[in-house]
Amino acid sequence: MLQEDLLRLAHVIGAAVLFGTGAGIAFFMVVARRTRDARLIAHVAGTVVIADTVFTATAVLLQPMTGYLLAKSIGWSLTEGWIVLSLILYVITGLFWLPVVWIQLRLRDLARLATASGAPLPAEFDRLYAIWFACGFPAFFAVTGIFWLMLVKPQFVLF
Repeated sequence: MLQEDLLRLAHVIGAAVLFGTGAGIAFFMVVARRTRDARLIAHVAGTVVIADTVFTATAVLLQPMTGYLLAKSIGWSLTEGWIVLSLILYVITGLFWLPVVWIQLRLRDLARLATASGAPLPAEFDRLYAIWFACGFPAFFAVTGIFWLMLVKPQFVLF
């Protein structure tokens, strides 16, 4: 039972880190971008890249492992509908997160270039920011759906 409790704790903490880091990153990037201050945006984007690497990437790697071990420990089949749907939503989240990581690096670099040259942020910054912003919504809703599925564990068959 102790092993199951520790796995459950690790899995919930990982989910909270994914959700919390994502929400925090989004908040700070949105607020920084609204200033149009390239120096400030470069600094915030640099911090966001570090946070995504340290927290989000680590949780992304650990979640499937703790989820698998937890399911195995409890005796849940990985083909249960709520688990399958959670995994599908997890992949969808990842498909939106991976381009966001690259975009954040590019936003940081464009803001650094604007700061160094004293120029305003280029049009490419605004175009990439719009894509970054748009990618956040499906990822946010997918993670919210995963939380709901983990808590409620609705019984249904997908296949």
